[in-house]
Amino acid sequence: MSVDVPKARWFKSSHSGGSQDCVEVAFLDDGTVGVRDSKNPAGPTLVFAPGDWDAFTAGVGDKF
Repeated sequence: MSVDVPKARWFKSSHSGGSQDCVEVAFLDDGTVGVRDSKNPAGPTLVFAPGDWDAFTAGVGDKF
């Protein structure tokens, strides 16, 4: 899958508290969701389909 991540608007969770050990998320133009390591923004990006992202965040939310 080819995704145009240079134009993405990346953000961290408000719960990160300014820590450098975070992931960043971007909602991409094609509806997918990008995830990357905040310490290595030029590194690899994981890309989730919308339904997969919803399932992932629901699963994480169940753990806390």
